[in-house]
Amino acid sequence: MQPHLKASLTQFTLSPTSLKYFKRFRDGLAGSEGKVRFEAFDSVEGSVEDSIEDSVEDQVDSVDTSEYASWFRDSTPYISAHRNKTFVVLLGGEALAHRNLTNIVHDLALLHVLGVQLVVIHGARPQIDTALPGSTFHGSRRVTDAIAMETILGIYGQLSARLEALFSTGLPTSPLHNTDIAVVSGNFVTARPIGVVDGVDHLFTGVVRKVHAKRIDAALSNNALVLISPVGYSPSGQVFNLASDDLAADVALSLHADKLIVFDEQPYVTDGSGNSLTNLTPVQLDALLDNFAPSSARTNRLRALLKASRGGVKRCHSVCFADDGALLAELFTARGRGTQISEAHADLVRPATNADVAGIVELIRPLEEAGVLVRRSRDRLEQEIERFLVAEIDGIVVGCCALYPCGTSAELACVAVHESYRQTMGNPGIGVSLLHAAEAVALRASLDSLFVLTTQTRDWFLENGFTDTDIDKLPAPKQSLYNYQRNAKVMVKKLVRQSPGKAT
Repeated sequence: MQPHLKASLTQFTLSPTSLKYFKRFRDGLAGSEGKVRFEAFDSVEGSVEDSIEDSVEDQVDSVDTSEYASWFRDSTPYISAHRNKTFVVLLGGEALAHRNLTNIVHDLALLHVLGVQLVVIHGARPQIDTALPGSTFHGSRRVTDAIAMETILGIYGQLSARLEALFSTGLPTSPLHNTDIAVVSGNFVTARPIGVVDGVDHLFTGVVRKVHAKRIDAALSNNALVLISPVGYSPSGQVFNLASDDLAADVALSLHADKLIVFDEQPYVTDGSGNSLTNLTPVQLDALLDNFAPSSARTNRLRALLKASRGGVKRCHSVCFADDGALLAELFTARGRGTQISEAHADLVRPATNADVAGIVELIRPLEEAGVLVRRSRDRLEQEIERFLVAEIDGIVVGCCALYPCGTSAELACVAVHESYRQTMGNPGIGVSLLHAAEAVALRASLDSLFVLTTQTRDWFLENGFTDTDIDKLPAPKQSLYNYQRNAKVMVKKLVRQSPGKAT
């Protein structure tokens, strides 16, 4: 794969051939009727533009088409992998103000043509800062009064209309020629007021209460691109100003999106020494956040990526809005052109060993103190460690459960997940992975059901296939040990062997 398929508005790093390939990829696939156009390179200016354009035009007829074919073939696995996937994209106000915005829109249109379901959320902080220079902030939150809200809504309307216009461009010289993209906006977000925090009334500044995922899914199913402004509506009809980065994370989680992509001013997330980092786990990103200003726009964007990744979005990306082609390079090349944050929950769950006892103790202690779990001594954990499964991330036990066979069924006990990895905005989190692993173990042992005794997590078990039952339905040994003072709910789940390796 071409390792240098990148271009920057401030530092030109693409070879003419590589830049031409990206232009071919963008222009040729985005409805150009099979024609490859070699137009002016709008990502560079002045003498650089003239010299590069002249150089490429001179080489157009002499370029080995097999090289281009090889480049295209190398991209094919990525094209196939992204088709029918849902990507949530955050375009902050800084990206909207940058001269590379048109190219970003063209690249997003290309993703749409390739079958990616896109939800684009835009911000407007620098635009609002300019219009409302006397704004009051509490931390990173703008306090929005009624007068400011009217101004903000006007700015959002202008920016949304501009994006809709860019996605609608159909001139013959545009990469969107003959590409019909329906852009849909609407009341997709219900919000509530933040209220009074540290004595500060945030007035019309709000937070997400609910993302109407079914409405968004319906629009995506009709091949529309969904565009969302950072506002939410209350059941009483009130409008609230939302933080675009938080909104992007909440939308990605609610949609069970495959990716959250955030456009940032920097090409990569960096460590304390300024080294560029291309891959991070959420744990690593969390540790790096101390290197950034607490209330900066960039920190807010990184926190959104962290929230989404920990909540279950499989791949989160930070790419530079100033680099023409950065999005394509990040998504369609092995080397990428940005920072990816990911932790795959698959293969995180394994049988516990004695080395995990200390981690399990730390994990379950808060839940034992809160009365959610029955207290277990360290000695008992060591004796029963072969009954446990653990989920481990970066060497840290972040989840566990235990399985105690009893006749043809088994008790699922000590289900615990670190608070950072629990179900969020409808995403399953690590708890579901633990449950699936326990079900697989039970099926391999030819058991036909699982039962649990729970005092505070009945809703979660209901959501995952358990039903309420009576104490007298427990196996006889468990009935005799039932603690009536604790008064735990008894729930059961039947296991059905559908196919090898799958349990329900």
